[in-house]
Amino acid sequence: MHIEFTSRVAIVTGGANGIGLATARRLAASGARVALWDRVAESGTTAESALRADGYDVRFVTTDVTDRASVEAAVAATLAHFGSVDILINNAGITRDAQLVKVKDGAVSGGMSDADFDAVLAVNLKGVFTCTQAVVPHLIARGGGRIVNASSVVALHGNFGQTNYVATKAGVIGMTQVWARELGKRGITVNAIAPGFIATEMTAKMPAPVLEGMAQHTPLGRLGSPDDVANAYCFLCSDQAAFINGAVLCVDGGLVIGT
Repeated sequence: MHIEFTSRVAIVTGGANGIGLATARRLAASGARVALWDRVAESGTTAESALRADGYDVRFVTTDVTDRASVEAAVAATLAHFGSVDILINNAGITRDAQLVKVKDGAVSGGMSDADFDAVLAVNLKGVFTCTQAVVPHLIARGGGRIVNASSVVALHGNFGQTNYVATKAGVIGMTQVWARELGKRGITVNAIAPGFIATEMTAKMPAPVLEGMAQHTPLGRLGSPDDVANAYCFLCSDQAAFINGAVLCVDGGLVIGT
């Protein structure tokens, strides 16, 4: 199946590394012009330079998805450079893992802090809301478009030590389904992906036995790659997915059915 994005402009949040960068490259290789939105200027400019060296029309825009003024400025910069926007991929996300409550010798010894709970909600949930609200008017002006949001398989079955992360990823599914109803009549499809265990820079820092356990827990017997997720993003943004709206696509090697 040939996927083509010639003349289309895509925004990828968290686009400087890992899954976001793989997605930006996949979109650009299929003809899209891509705005990389990321908070870290150093990694963003490095990613932009690498993609432009390969002949792709890519622009890095420093963006803090937790700050509405930053997001609005990023929209303006993207439009100033590319002239329009057709695709929004809400990929940016963070983790701050901790148990709800830790008890030792009958006494509470720790737990998830308010700061860590709030930080994850700000990026993973409020950031998706803010970016989407800022971009949608421009998709409407274009007569339609595609939005794909990053959820996770943990939104479907929970995960130890991730109260904040699971809450955000479950919330993303809910927002996706609301927006699919609200925006479908405008020619905008809104879908979500739910990755499982993916081999990224973050997982590369984990101990080998942990990574082996993650792979063994996945029915396909391996971790996913950033390209596996990028391919799913791109499919849901394509013309071939024109009648898919409000869906959650698991990219997990069968992890959910294996739990």
